[in-house]
Formats: sequence, structure tokens, C-alpha cells
Amino acid sequence: MPNMKETRIIRIDPRHIAPHLIQQAAAVLRAGGLVAFPTETVYGLGANALDAEAVADIFTAKGRPAHDPLIVHLAEARWLARVVRFVPTLAWELAEHFWPGPLTLVLPRGSQVPLSVTAGGDTVAVRVPADPVALELIQLANLPIAAPSANRFGRLSPTCAEDVLADLAGRIDLVLAAGATRVGVESTVLSLVTPVPTILRPGGVSREALSAVLGEVAFRMKPVENGETAHSPGTLSQHYAPAARLILYQGQGTTLLRAMRQEAMRQHASGKRVGLFLAQEDLPFFSGLPLILRAAGPLARLDLVAQSLFPTLRALDRAAVDLILARDFGIAGLGLALRDRLTRAAGGRVVHVEGSLAKSTCGD
Repeated sequence: MPNMKETRIIRIDPRHIAPHLIQQAAAVLRAGGLVAFPTETVYGLGANALDAEAVADIFTAKGRPAHDPLIVHLAEARWLARVVRFVPTLAWELAEHFWPGPLTLVLPRGSQVPLSVTAGGDTVAVRVPADPVALELIQLANLPIAAPSANRFGRLSPTCAEDVLADLAGRIDLVLAAGATRVGVESTVLSLVTPVPTILRPGGVSREALSAVLGEVAFRMKPVENGETAHSPGTLSQHYAPAARLILYQGQGTTLLRAMRQEAMRQHASGKRVGLFLAQEDLPFFSGLPLILRAAGPLARLDLVAQSLFPTLRALDRAAVDLILARDFGIAGLGLALRDRLTRAAGGRVVHVEGSLAKSTCGD
């Protein structure tokens, strides 16, 4: 348990940024402190990426294992030279297309980056966030900022300052509160140290968008088990998890919904309080049933579903459900990132619905 701190809150209007307010947060970072701040994806918990002691405080505050590496946030692509040993031409091309934005590149680690940032590995994950408050903070601090999501390890990622405080109040120095995040899921992590550019974690930049620039893009979704060293953040088999047990259902149309309804009613009959994570179009199918229904958005707007992913799961937790049955959103566009987050939130408990049959990949 870290020593308890008085966590200050500075409220920022992202449309009219007051540099003198953000300068206070920059001073905390330069002094080795911890600052939670908004990015376009989720809120991050930042520390000076070149200060090993400050980085260690991130792990302590979050309860994060040392084998899970951090992403380093930069103010602009030219800062790559401060944290990377060698910048391939492809990295510059991707930066031109996607930075600032929710794309993280895995590149050879520069010697000035502490090994604690990279979980002892010889690569470092870097990105330039597309949020005006984040960029102003990094510029004013004049430091690369190591910043995982600003939550206790393994829990739901925060998309507003209130989420941060619920997990980390008393554990960090300062929160820059600037409203809700825009993307709602973490960045895509793309390795450029593999023979073919490889997505290690899907996120806010789709595989299709990357393929349009790169051509072939590989995808690896092998989960990292506890104790193994991760090559990318957010790849542990159990992650992004609500308090309630979650099961993900994959399948098509009414067959999928029928399987979810059957299991939900079975669990309800056994005395469980059951919540459903749904698309907007699914709600009439469950109308009138004694279940807790939450819709994240319409199937045709996965950007809205992504924005609502973590807030909707938090709402189900606040409703004190014992079990969440979540529907899948496919793998096109942001669907791949949604599937990744929900699979990890479920700890691999996935039910594949085929025709009239439901096949589970889990033993419980």
C-alpha cells in the first residue's frame, strides 16, 4: 500500500486551455510526481519516463506488476530521438499518417529509457496523443511521459476524472480533469521490430486503416499469462475487468441474443442479479425481463460503442450485478478492439454461438 497523499484536482476546459494551470501539473512531473491526465483514448497516469524512481511510483500506485511495460507519450514525432535507439523509415511514415492519434509504435529502446518502463525488454512503446491537454502538459514538462491507464491494475480503464479518483485518490499527486475522453478504448499497439508490422493490441486505429498504409499487417492476440513478460501493455489474459464476472457471447443475430437470454434467465432463476451489455438494437429482445439492461450504442456506430464501453461496464458494476453477459461486435473496424477488451474483461470466458448450439471456451 503506497503512502497516502492529498490528491489535488485541477479542472481544465479543453476548449480554452489555461497554460498556467497545466504548468502546475508539469511542475509536479518535473519534480518526480504522478499526474493523471486525459488523452483521446482514456485517462493516463503520467510520470517522467526518464526517471526510474518516478516510474516505480506508477507501478506502486496502480499495483501493476513489473512484467507489464508502459507506453511513453511524446509531444511530437521528432521527440523519438529522445527515447528510441533507431527510428525506421516506416515509423516516420506512420507518424505522418496517424500522429497525433491512438497509435502506439514498438521500437528499439534508447539507452536513456529505464528498463522498468519496458519490463526489462529492449523495445519501447511510444505514441503522440491527440488531446490538447495532454500535448500541452508534455510540452510544458518538456519530458517524455510514461503513462499507463490511470486506474488500479486490471480494473476498468478510466474515461473521466471521476473514474480516476475512484481508483487512485490518495495514491497520486494530481488529476487534470478535462471531461470525458473521445475514443474510449486504448491505443492500437503496433510492433515495428517484427518481420511484418504486427498488431499486439488492437485499439483506436483499426487494422483496416493500418493496412491501407502498410499493406500486410499481422495480428497477434496470444494472451500473456500472469508472470510472463509482456511485449505490449494490455495483453494479459485478465484485464480491463469489471467487479462482476463477465462472459462474452460471440455469434450472429437473434441466435446470439436467444442464447444470451436463455442463460440470463437461467442465472436469474438461480438467484443471480444479471446484467446485459448490449447494442441499442438488442434492447427490445429483452424488454420486460427481470434483467439489468445497458446498451453501449448502435451496431452501425462502433465509435460510439467504444466511447461507451468502459462507462457502460462501470454502470453495470454500480447496479451491483453478480454476472454480466456481453455481446460481441465482430472484428471489422473498432470491433476488433472491442472484442479484445471484452475477451480480457471476461478472462477468456467466451461462448461461441453457432446455429442453435452454444459452445463455451471456458470450463465455468
